[in-house]
Amino acid sequence: MTESARQALVGLRDASTMQWYVIPLLAMVFLIYAGEIKAARKSGQWDAVIAGATVFAADFVNESLNGWIFALSGYSALWLAPGPTALRTLVGWNIEIMFMFAILGIIYHRTSDSDPAARILGLPDRWFWALGYSAVCVAVEVFLNRGGLLVWDYRWWNRTPVALLPIFVFGYLWFFLAAKFAVERPTMRAKVAVPAVLLGVALALNVVGRGLLGLDY
Repeated sequence: MTESARQALVGLRDASTMQWYVIPLLAMVFLIYAGEIKAARKSGQWDAVIAGATVFAADFVNESLNGWIFALSGYSALWLAPGPTALRTLVGWNIEIMFMFAILGIIYHRTSDSDPAARILGLPDRWFWALGYSAVCVAVEVFLNRGGLLVWDYRWWNRTPVALLPIFVFGYLWFFLAAKFAVERPTMRAKVAVPAVLLGVALALNVVGRGLLGLDY
């Protein structure tokens, strides 16, 4: 096991690391969702909430799979967040990251055109923003890696252009495409099913992994 992997296990889900700044961050997330829910109740359009829930659930799936890689490899996860945090929830996930992903889908939806046929620079609008936000997220991740806050232990998972491609696609792009898919479903039931299924997959991974198999991640 790598040294950064060992550090990621220190204080894992330890409430004593909690900091007061979590409270205003949580309030901001609540404020954003309260506004979206209020608007949705008036308009009947719940797409922003659906997109927000979908991106968060997709990230939960990724983080759970990353935890399985950590536990089964005995070496490391694809990414680790061993640095200071108010609460490390999984070896590569913390409460600050969770808050960000909780609103990222709403940001994506609010940026995208309500007309699915709209285009920017020749690309479908929702694809343009999915690609754009994925690129921004990768750039931020590179800076976090350089600062030692987000650690990559595998040699093939690094800052070279070729290695950044899977981070771009599997680390972020599919989140936004999942949100796009969800809001474009023809019925509310079908829309809700997308984040619900993703959340179910994430919960199953953790019930089986941490609950039944006793994996530590």
